[in-house]
Amino acid sequence: MTSPHAVTRELAIPQGPRKIRRAEIGSVTPLIIGFALIIATLVGVVVDASSAYLRRQGLDALADASALSATDGLQGDQVYEHGLGKLARIDPRTAERYVEDYLARSGARRKYPGLRVRVTTRANVVIVHVRAPLHLPLHVPGVGPTPVVTGDAASEVLVTD
Repeated sequence: MTSPHAVTRELAIPQGPRKIRRAEIGSVTPLIIGFALIIATLVGVVVDASSAYLRRQGLDALADASALSATDGLQGDQVYEHGLGKLARIDPRTAERYVEDYLARSGARRKYPGLRVRVTTRANVVIVHVRAPLHLPLHVPGVGPTPVVTGDAASEVLVTD
């Protein structure tokens, strides 16, 4: 006999897989597809941004080396032709020639197809601007087919005793 205060429990026995209502079937599929598209777009943006960053780093290094090559050559010319003085006079054509010579020796035009270089001078400073198109590894909607990446550097010519 059971006491009047006894508590009885009913155990729930699993009856098999839960029946899913018809309206819920397939509602996760659009969500998964949407997330996959967002992730694919983010991967494309990260890959392209990394490519552009590395290209810019390379062009900055190229501009820097070109400017240093020009000032090194100009500094040597100045010392041998005019002796030691405080500041070297810079001939823009000569600076441009030194930059082009460096670019030819380094193979920069093969490494950066479509490379454009502009050399400007001020007093005793050589400024080199380089730009080259970048073919993106992955095409992301809204980004042009070939963005242009630039790099700049300047170098000063000082001739001292």
